[in-house]
Amino acid sequence: MSFSSSLQPKAGMTDFRLPVRRRALLRQGAGVAAAVLGGISMAHAQSAPSTWPAKPVHVIVNFPPGSSPDVVARAISVPLQEALGQPVIVENRAGASGMIGGEAVAKAPADGYTLLMTAGSVTAINPALFAKMPFDPAKDLVPVAATVRILLFLVARGDLPARNVREFLAYAKANPAKLSYGSSGNGTGLHLAGEMLKSQAGIFAVHVPYRGASPALQDLLAGQIDFYFDPGIALNHVRAGRLRMLAVGGLQRSSLFPEAPTLDEMGLKGFDAGTTHGFYAPAGTPAEVVARLNREINTILASAQFKRTSTSIGAEPTPMAPAAYGALTRDDARRFTAIIRERHIVAD
Repeated sequence: MSFSSSLQPKAGMTDFRLPVRRRALLRQGAGVAAAVLGGISMAHAQSAPSTWPAKPVHVIVNFPPGSSPDVVARAISVPLQEALGQPVIVENRAGASGMIGGEAVAKAPADGYTLLMTAGSVTAINPALFAKMPFDPAKDLVPVAATVRILLFLVARGDLPARNVREFLAYAKANPAKLSYGSSGNGTGLHLAGEMLKSQAGIFAVHVPYRGASPALQDLLAGQIDFYFDPGIALNHVRAGRLRMLAVGGLQRSSLFPEAPTLDEMGLKGFDAGTTHGFYAPAGTPAEVVARLNREINTILASAQFKRTSTSIGAEPTPMAPAAYGALTRDDARRFTAIIRERHIVAD
C-alpha cells in the first residue's frame, strides 16, 4: 500500500501538509514495524533447528559393508527414517582404520545432515596408536548416541588342556611362549585385549596378526593358534563345542553366555577390552538436533527387533545420553592408551 496518492493536493486545492505530530507518529510506526519484522527474522533463525530435518540425513559408516558398524547403522536407519520423516541414507567410506569416513564427517557442515557411525576404536584407540590423524575426534566430532557395546570373549581351541580361565592362566604361566593368540591386526582392539591379558596376568604368548578377525577364527578352529579375543563371530562354534569359552573381557557378564565369568571376576581387576559403536556429528551441530537424534536412537535400541540384531553380532545395546557416551569413550581411551604405551604397540 502507498500513502503517496492520498497526500497529493487535488486540483484547485491549496498544498496539503500533514501535521507535525501525525508525521512523527507515522515515522514511529514504521520503526516499530521494522523492529517487529527484524524480531520475527531473528526468532526464525534462532528456532531453525526445530525445522530439522528438512532434507535427507546421510550416515557415513567408516568400515566396510557387513562389518558390525555397518550392520548396526542399517538396523537403525529404517526406524530412524520413520521417526524423522526424512530418508536416512547409509554410505560406506572404509579405509585407514576408519579415518577416511571419520575425516569426511569431521569436515562436513555442522547442520545435522551428516552423521558418522563408527566403531569405538576410531575414537578410543586411533588417537594413541597413530602419530598423526587427519582430524581430532575429541575436537572435531561430538557424540550423539551410543548404540552397542562390543564385548570381547576369551575363546580357546577345543582341545586346549584347560577347561576354564583359571586352568588356562595356570597353563600359560607354566608354559611361557608356548601359546599363541591371533588378532585382526597390529593395534586393533583384539590385539590390545591380548596384550592387556599378558600384562595383567603376567603371562607370555606369541601374537599372530591377521587381516581381520575371520582369518584368525579359521586358524583357531584349525588349531594353528591357541586362543584369541573374539568379537562375537565365534559364538556359534562355542555353542557347537568346537571352541571353548573361557571368559568375557569386560566388566559385566554377557546375556549371551551368562555362565561365563568376566576376567575382572577372575582376579584381573578392571579388565575391560570392550568398545562402543555409536553415532557422532561434526562439532558445532546444534544441541537440539543432537538431543533429538539421541532420543530417537535410544528408543530404537530398546526395540525387540534391534535387540535381535545386537545379539546376532554378540553385542549389548547401550542407550545413554551424549555426555555419558563421551565419558565412556574417554575412559576407554585412557585404558587403551596405557597399554599401547606400555607395550610399545604400533599400527601396521
